[in-house]
Amino acid sequence: MSYEVKVLRKARKDIEKSPAFVRAKFVNLVRDLQDFGPILPRWPHYSRLGDLTHHCHLADKWVACWRHEGGSLLVEVYYAGSRESAPY
Repeated sequence: MSYEVKVLRKARKDIEKSPAFVRAKFVNLVRDLQDFGPILPRWPHYSRLGDLTHHCHLADKWVACWRHEGGSLLVEVYYAGSRESAPY
């Protein structure tokens, strides 16, 4: 089963400002979300933030957050940026 991953504009803009190695990890995260869905326990510091939201660390100071409604094949990445500004 393959999931559709939508990266919101704000997340795209923020990840473009990150170092190259963080952008590379973000690309890998999007691939894993497409292949395995929203639950990714192998990613560093992965956790559920609520019923529909999840997050993980891309690097020491960089995180990504996404949401997924049960029964849907759509995963929406709504944040990818610094831990200090993360919406959780």
